[in-house]
Amino acid sequence: MFIGYARISTGDQTLALQDDALRQAGCEKVFRDVMSGSSNDRPELTEALQYAREGDVLVVWRLDRLGRSLAHLIEVVGQLQDQGVGFRSLQAAMDTTTASGQLVFHIFGALAEFERALIRERTNAGLAAARARGHVGGRPRRLTPEQVRMARQLMTARESSVVEVAEALHVSRATLYRALQGRA
Repeated sequence: MFIGYARISTGDQTLALQDDALRQAGCEKVFRDVMSGSSNDRPELTEALQYAREGDVLVVWRLDRLGRSLAHLIEVVGQLQDQGVGFRSLQAAMDTTTASGQLVFHIFGALAEFERALIRERTNAGLAAARARGHVGGRPRRLTPEQVRMARQLMTARESSVVEVAEALHVSRATLYRALQGRA
């Protein structure tokens, strides 16, 4: 069975072009989302993936209608393959039910993996360069080393409770505990 999936980003757009193309391709059932492709929660896509059975083929008009990114597209198509469901894109002429379509899909996968590796390398190089210049990443600490030392003295001498010290320093008890353990 051919199952269609169509998506538009805003209510101003129309699904008619995609619907017509999917029906012409032989889709018996079409799931439709009206939301940004960057959204993680696309209920109709989730329903289409759950509806598909082994031997079915999920059909989209264009690749960008299915995936937020190349990595997401590969993840979704990989999930389909695990279910025994094929994938077809009408505009990209990709069909994972054929040997050549599987080859193209695997090439896309290799490119996505290469892209992730490059991003990871650039990120790590940038972080190392920033550390070499004395920049420390992350959120600024709420308490200075002097405040932590003072809090520790007050609590060790039993002059103040954790609640009183936290209120005096304008932080939560959890933040105070983390600072005392050297984690904040």
